[in-house]
Amino acid sequence: MTVVLRPAAVQDVAELRQLYFDVYGHGYPVPLGSDPAVMRRLISDGTAHWLTARTGRGDLVGSAVVQTDAGSRVGKLVGLAVHPVHRGGGLASRLTGAVCGEAFGTGRLDSVYATVRVVTEGPQNVVVRNGFRPLGLMPNAVEVEGCETLALFARYADGVLERRAPVERIPQRLAALLSAAASGIGIDYAGAGRIATPPEPRVVTGAEPIELIAAPAFVRRRFLERFPGAGDRFFPLHTPNSLLVAADGGFEAYADLDPVAGSCALVAVHPRPAAVAGALEALMTAVTRAGADYAEALLPLADAEALDVFLASGFVPSAVYPAMRRIGDRFHDYVVLSRTSRQIDFRTTAVSALLQPYLRAYLTAWTATYLPLHEVSR
Repeated sequence: MTVVLRPAAVQDVAELRQLYFDVYGHGYPVPLGSDPAVMRRLISDGTAHWLTARTGRGDLVGSAVVQTDAGSRVGKLVGLAVHPVHRGGGLASRLTGAVCGEAFGTGRLDSVYATVRVVTEGPQNVVVRNGFRPLGLMPNAVEVEGCETLALFARYADGVLERRAPVERIPQRLAALLSAAASGIGIDYAGAGRIATPPEPRVVTGAEPIELIAAPAFVRRRFLERFPGAGDRFFPLHTPNSLLVAADGGFEAYADLDPVAGSCALVAVHPRPAAVAGALEALMTAVTRAGADYAEALLPLADAEALDVFLASGFVPSAVYPAMRRIGDRFHDYVVLSRTSRQIDFRTTAVSALLQPYLRAYLTAWTATYLPLHEVSR
């Protein structure tokens, strides 16, 4: 059957919502497939490349989107959906290739990433066939049909990986993850020195309790006041809607908290990420009470102080994103650290061969964090 790809239009919104319902039921946690206002804005304001697939009879049977963030030169592949009746013919791969080709063709993106479900290997195969490389696993990252693990992949513009800034020293607890990156992406971190991570979290007196302010408009204004320069803000495609404040005023943590998806992204900390030292346990309690069982932080690989704080407070290295951020003519690596309050169960995941090194790396890091050998030997 002939299928034609074309840009999404505002008049497609009702059919697109039906498509996402047919594919995901009521479990799709992304407003892009369920909120008409968000969908119309993305189609109209130029911040997304959105392609649809229609049959010769005009039936809408597929959709794929690359959301963009002009300030970061990073895009995200989202909303890939093919109607169940039309699966198996390569349409998902064709949509992915076309929408990514269009996005990179503008010259305004250095990379596009995708967080892929691992309930089957199909979605993993689709992105790999279209030039995406595996970057890691994020257990319990989203609530779709139950609590699910996501895999992180990225595709790069030509020449980006060759212009990475070198990293001189990295925490020892990242060694397994970076070793997985060496096999999955072909980047060798063997030359970087290792820093031993303190086994016990550091405590800051007066950091508790944590006050959570869920007032999106106020939080956004405050965020821009605290981080007025675009170069001071870097967590692509995440806008904070909640503010976590230490009662003693020691820090302000800005979060993109989504109770529907059960997740929270810690977007930024004022005055600096390491300021949450000793308070992350209380912060995670506040996040969990707000409905998020999973939290993640995105930190520069070169920021050993911040990595030390999060690693010493129960966050586990989950993914590495080489050459994520452009500063001048160099690209800098970032690390995703995550923490979940739910039991992790990998029995229902279909981890492809490309992701196996990351699964082993996560298990190694989790064991070092929550099951220290000196505890086992007692």
